[in-house]
Amino acid sequence: MEADISIETDHGACAAHLALPQGEGKYPALVLIEEIWGVDAHIKDVAARLAREGFIVLAPELLPEGTLEVMTPQVKIDLFDPEKREKVQPILREAMAPMSQPEFAKDTIAKMRACVDYLVAHAQSNGKVGSIGFCFGGTYSLQLAINDPRMDACVVFYGMPPEPFDQVAAIACPILILNGEKDERIVAKLPELEAALKEHDKDYESIVYPGVGHAFFNDTNPRTYDAKVAADAWNKSLAFLHKNLEE
Repeated sequence: MEADISIETDHGACAAHLALPQGEGKYPALVLIEEIWGVDAHIKDVAARLAREGFIVLAPELLPEGTLEVMTPQVKIDLFDPEKREKVQPILREAMAPMSQPEFAKDTIAKMRACVDYLVAHAQSNGKVGSIGFCFGGTYSLQLAINDPRMDACVVFYGMPPEPFDQVAAIACPILILNGEKDERIVAKLPELEAALKEHDKDYESIVYPGVGHAFFNDTNPRTYDAKVAADAWNKSLAFLHKNLEE
């Protein structure tokens, strides 16, 4: 079952897409966090896939009002086209400017925590909650683990590491980090992130796939998608989530 719902938070209502497993019983839950393209058809498809794997999935719409009008499918493709990128980047920078403000991060974390509240209280929940996110969502998947001790697992697909890095000291759950070696801006920061995770004795695994770059999992972007790597990352993510949310 899938439905578009609204989650009440201290910062106002938050639209979200809910996907439920078929059948009765108790299931682990996931906060699925979008890319900068919003809770689009791709994210809803990922939610449905996770629900079929036995997870209650809630995908909140966290982008600022008005941003989604700019984040069109064509802009997504043009951003990864070397001949068109320079024309698209200023448009995206302007649309995403509100997301760089401290208040946005505070509101976003509050909305995600409200999603955790909803999932923990859900009638079909087994009480365990994880997060999985891509790009913007990968960044905030890790932020949710940092800011909510109730998290039981965290999957990060090509998200920017938190700075300062010692924020990871607050993480209380295992983490799976997935990146492509050509995603240079993120990969360059991995040594510092991993050093901080080791220093604070965190349970983590970091995988860098050779030959691919950013957004290798997004099958709606023909310029970035890699079916073989995406399948491997998906299987590793499922194994990680089942292990930490069911056992």
